[in-house]
Amino acid sequence: MAQLLPAKVVCITGASRGIGRATALEVAKQGATGLILHYFGDEETTEEIHSLKRDLERFYPVCKVIAIPGDIAKRETSLQIVEEGAAEFARIAVANQMKEQIPQGGAIVTVSSISALVGGGYQCHYTPTKAALLSLMQSCAIALGKYNIRCNAVLPGTIATDINKEDLADQAKRDYTIKRTVLGRLGAPEDVAGPITFLASDLARYVTGASLLVDGGLFVNLQ
Repeated sequence: MAQLLPAKVVCITGASRGIGRATALEVAKQGATGLILHYFGDEETTEEIHSLKRDLERFYPVCKVIAIPGDIAKRETSLQIVEEGAAEFARIAVANQMKEQIPQGGAIVTVSSISALVGGGYQCHYTPTKAALLSLMQSCAIALGKYNIRCNAVLPGTIATDINKEDLADQAKRDYTIKRTVLGRLGAPEDVAGPITFLASDLARYVTGASLLVDGGLFVNLQ
């Protein structure tokens, strides 16, 4: 089977666990030859990123990996990702680099949420941030389209990761969520990694400004 990302360089923020980790493994499986993995840099995420690098080296030895720690909200972390990525691979999946490289172009995929489309009485701090990510991709798609840079978002439903582990430990909540989901199960990080990889690939070369629900049918199930 043909690989979706042959000889591509991919940058993943928050790569040490969950959806980020699953995506790193999937893009390597699909032929990426360069991976820039960002992680927070505390003791726990450092061990996680070392484990991920070992798995990548074992299963996908042709994929070269660099890992960069830091708070992604800080400018210096973003600059370090760009500088080290460009030094290692001569190109990197950020807009300024994709604009200047030959051939011009690339893909940006952000992980938003089903919460970008619906409200939540206990999520007033959360849902606006996910809606903002979706809006950001729509505006970036317009601004960057002339450089052949595509910008899209995936909108996961309930994915079993560390962020909701305690919440889903409540069996009643877990059962209710599964019942609401058309496919009858919670999502796994690997369920999101596939759509991210598709949107980053040339199969989606005419897709930009789009949002892709990855929710097992949760959003459409109102009854």
